[in-house]
Amino acid sequence: MSPSALYQHFKAVTAMSPLQYQKQLRLQEARRLGMALDAASAGFRVGYESPAQFSREYRRLFGAPPLRDAARLRGGPGLDMIGA
Repeated sequence: MSPSALYQHFKAVTAMSPLQYQKQLRLQEARRLGMALDAASAGFRVGYESPAQFSREYRRLFGAPPLRDAARLRGGPGLDMIGA
């Protein structure tokens, strides 16, 4: 199968490009790891070299920065609740 045919079939099945799919898998794994690690460590473990890029893409997918999202998932107060 040619690379372009694979790309078309992949996109037809997943509704996203292979690169978008890989990025989503990395971010979901980072979210899972975020329950036990800090955001920078989780981002690094899933392949991000830049904490800023990781945080930006994480926020874009999950709607909140890693630290606030992890606190919400743990059931604790997020950064938006501190000092309120």
